[in-house]
Order: sequence, then structure tokens, then C-alpha cells
Amino acid sequence: MAGHIRIEGISKSFGMQQANRNVSLDIRAGRILALLGENGAGKSTLMSILAGTLTPDTGQILVDGLALPPGTPAASLAAGIGMVHQHFLLMEQLRVAQNVCLGLPGAFWLSPRRMATLVRDVGRRFGLEIDPTARVGALSMGERQRVEILKLLARDCSVLIFDEPTAVLTPGEASILADALCGMVAQGKAVVFISHKLPEIMALAARAPVDVAVLRQGEVVARYDLTQDTPSESELIRAMVGREVDLAQVAHLAAAAHPLGDEVLCCRGLQAPGLQGVSLTVRQGEIVALAGVAGNGQKPLVEVLAGVCPPEGGEVRLLDHSWQDFYSGEEPGRGLAVIPEDRRGAATAGNLDLLDNYLLTTRRRYTRGMLIDRRQALQDVRQLIEDFNVRPPEPATPGGRLSGGNLQKLVLGREFSRDPRLVVAEQPAQGLDVGATEDVWRRLLAMRARAGVLLVTSDLTEALLLADRILVLYAGRIMGEVRRGQDSEDARARIGRWMAGLA
Repeated sequence: MAGHIRIEGISKSFGMQQANRNVSLDIRAGRILALLGENGAGKSTLMSILAGTLTPDTGQILVDGLALPPGTPAASLAAGIGMVHQHFLLMEQLRVAQNVCLGLPGAFWLSPRRMATLVRDVGRRFGLEIDPTARVGALSMGERQRVEILKLLARDCSVLIFDEPTAVLTPGEASILADALCGMVAQGKAVVFISHKLPEIMALAARAPVDVAVLRQGEVVARYDLTQDTPSESELIRAMVGREVDLAQVAHLAAAAHPLGDEVLCCRGLQAPGLQGVSLTVRQGEIVALAGVAGNGQKPLVEVLAGVCPPEGGEVRLLDHSWQDFYSGEEPGRGLAVIPEDRRGAATAGNLDLLDNYLLTTRRRYTRGMLIDRRQALQDVRQLIEDFNVRPPEPATPGGRLSGGNLQKLVLGREFSRDPRLVVAEQPAQGLDVGATEDVWRRLLAMRARAGVLLVTSDLTEALLLADRILVLYAGRIMGEVRRGQDSEDARARIGRWMAGLA
């Protein structure tokens, strides 16, 4: 198994877009490598090359001095390199032990009891205990992540790559993961931790040896050893995005007094698959955050509000219209902007260029009889690309070529340009770097002047910073509400309990 990994002179391009440029890094046993960088900086591409799912144009991966065959996932796994992806690769109909042992050498001859024992032993060793007989389809997102990690630990992987691992976790689950990561490092494993949450990195550095590498535009622009160096959070942000980012000013803007207008959304006893009597209101001039771990009813709620699925019970009023009237008029959905979580599948089409992706929801504005004024639309989309710093800045680029963060910026710009009175934003900053996140947050706060915002988020920091009111959704029910101005530590504790289903 790998003791020392050397990424040496790696470059990778996709057409004219340079994702990595001559990147060299060391991954050392018994340490965490925190990989930071803005969207499109090349972090995921670099880690995909390390995991063997992409082939570099130039450069090599050295494992204890020996070159690893490029573009060969089996060779990377055999060398002890494993990656926990944001989107889990699990068989939901199978049990935990079966998922962990699937494809494990020699597992074909193991009895169900022996498989369960293996999972229990590995779980206890690293503080990731879970019922090996539970069906994966019945597990929470945090528990599913544990299964993915156990799959790698059962194969004795010595280098574990985590891509935004806390995005789907409650605060309690994130704390358990941090304990597990520190335990892995203490037992001699190497961890690569990709994250946009700098407080997470600094908290890990207080408990384990942490190296930091900052990528910008495909190149390594800064390195730190946090056992010796003490960079401030602002210094790390400046290295990531190349400019100052003032989140304190965002907090000041969020806390500033602002008038409330008419009610733009009202749900009373809303019933739908996955929802059990949800009641909430949003008024113009406020941001209402709906917090919770993914899979607790957020998706069906957004689908009802977006007109995808009708409510099965209760009452829904949008912009002072019943749900039926709102979606059966001459211009169904007018005044509502929806920013879905699935930016690639629901919000955009990967085979269309940026101009046509922009026109997906704005074409009515450019329609002249039977024709679309594409010249004016092109002018507007160029302005949007500049305002939202979308890369690459070319309207003819297919949407599928954009990184997730840059695609999200395109979607936000498109929906904000529609002059909505109600915005339903589902995980709007998920996967965005800190500079892009600041811009999104500022735009959501500015939107209060003319709209009400329902912010669906699993990021507790985002909810506490932006929202005037926070509602917590668990198993399709509203568990409680916290208002701005209440003690933040007490609010965090209560919200964390509600997110875990504790009344």
C-alpha cells in the first residue's frame, strides 16, 4: 500500500480549456492535504487523475517512487488510493455489509455473518460504526457516506480522497466525520480533503497535521504547513480567488433593517409524497431558510412550488394565487424564479451552448412573433457572463463543459434577470468557492428589495448568516423555527438537534 504519493508535473486540458497546468504535490502518510481553490481551479480534475478516472496530458503519479499506470482506476485502488465522491455509488436495495464487500477480493466466499463482522470491526476501528444489516436505501445521507468510507477502509486504502464531504451532513455528523479523519491520520493513513469551508480546515489543523495547497486557474499558487505556518482565513481566501473577500460586510448587510411587503408564498398543511402537513410563509423583503439534511422533503417541496407536482392536500398560494390558478394562467409561473439543486439535470442542458441555456427560461422576453431575437439575447448573456464571472467567458461553450460552480453562476444570473417576486433557491451556493459564494449571498440579499426568498439549504452557516427566519425540515415535517437576533450558539444547538430529528 502507498506510503508516499508524488503528483509530478501534471497537466490536463479539455479542448482550449486548461484544467491543470504543471501541478506538483506531495501526499504524505499521517497527514491531511487540504486542497483549496475557486470553481474551475482544477481540484476535481486533479483528484480524478490521482484516482485513475482521467488520464493526464503530461506528468505522472509516483507511488513510493514507482510510476502509477495513468487512467487506470484498478491500479490506483490496488495502490491504496480511494475516493469518496459527493454522489455516492451504492446499491440501495442491498444491505450495508453487502455494499462494503461488493467486489472485495475473497468476499465471494464470506458468509453474511462474516461480512457483518468485517464491517463492525472496521467501523469500530475508525469510529464509523453502523448496522451492517441495514438496507442502504433506508439510511440517512450521513450514514450512506459512512458506507462509502468503509468500502475503502475495508480494502485497506492508505490514501483517502474526500470531495466536499460535509455538504450532506448535519453538524453532529460532520463532527463524527472529523473525529474519524483524525483517527485515520493517527493510524498512518493520508487524507486529501477538498472543501470550500475554511473553518473546517482550521478546525482539523488544531487536531491533526495539515498541509494546504491552493489551486488557482489550474496552478498551485500557495502552499502551507499548518503545523508551522499560521495563515489567516483572509489570506487563504485571497490566495484562492486573487482578491479580498469581506464576509463580515455580508453579515452586516444581512442584519440591516429592511421593510417587509406582501406575502408572496403561503403553505398551509401541505401534503405531498415526502411532506406531512408543511406550513410556512414568505413575505417580500425577507429570506426564509428551510434548513435540513438532504432527503427530508426538500425536493418534493421544491417540485410542488415549481409546478412539477401538484399538492395532494392542504393549501398553496403563490403571489396571491392558488396553486391551480398560478400554473393554469396565460403565463404560468410568471414572477417565480426557481434555482434547482440539480444544476446539470434540471437547470441546464449540457449539449446546449450558454446562449441557449440562458434562453431556456428567458425566451419569452426575446420572442418577436414566431422568431427569437437572438442578437439581443446574445448581448444580454455576454453581460451576464461578465457580471457573474462565468468561465470560460464564451457564449458558444457547451454547458456540459463548465464546472459545477460556473454552471451555477450562469443559472443564478439567468433566473435573477427574470425580475421575480418570489425566489426559491435550492442549495444556491453548494460547490461554489468563497468568492463566488460571497457574490451569490450579496445578490440574494439585494433581491429582498423586490422579492421574497425561500432559501433551501443544508449549510447551517449560510442559513444563520442570511436568513431572517430559519425553519428546520425533518422527515417531511417542520421541527421548529429560529429568528434572526436569537443567540447564535443556542440557535446552532437547537437547529442541529432538529436536523437530527430530535424534538
